[in-house]
Amino acid sequence: MGASLLSIEGLTLERGGVRLLHNFQLEVAAGDLVWVEGANGSGKTSLLRYLAGLSLSTGSGVLRRGAEKILYLGHKPAIKTALTARENLQWYCRGQGWEPAGIDAALEQAGLAGYEDERCHSLSAGQQRRVGLARLYLSDASLWLLDEPFTSIDTPGTRKLAACLQRHAGMGGAIVVTSHHALPLDYPLRRVSLELGP
Repeated sequence: MGASLLSIEGLTLERGGVRLLHNFQLEVAAGDLVWVEGANGSGKTSLLRYLAGLSLSTGSGVLRRGAEKILYLGHKPAIKTALTARENLQWYCRGQGWEPAGIDAALEQAGLAGYEDERCHSLSAGQQRRVGLARLYLSDASLWLLDEPFTSIDTPGTRKLAACLQRHAGMGGAIVVTSHHALPLDYPLRRVSLELGP
């Protein structure tokens, strides 16, 4: 097993007075690809946001983040539709304190070559999703927390994204990903199932 990038011991997570998780345990090491599955309302998004330090939920337990950098992508594209695809990534890079080199290459890898200067309101839902996913190709974070990343993605885009995730884990990164559907990955997956609370 690789170095631990994240561990949770005895996590109880509540939101709005509703208990989502109780005594939840999770260990994520370098090279891991963890698939969190469960019905709507079982706490998948709340768990990922808690792990990323973005949660509005109330949690108790022990959370250790061994990863120096974490990338969180939510289930929405999180883009500004009045901006172009390139401008969205420039804005994102500035927010991270990064030099915006490599943006066009990231957009190409995400399947958006030729759409760099299109305003995002004119892009399809799948293309908007790809703008958000292009951040994966710019990130130097070792741990990725991805909420439903395959939503609205067509078959070619699904293959590209699957290859990206497999490459990241294969090079010693780690990923925790939520999905309602079976993941199209040719990589050892660890499945974690969340059950709806009482």
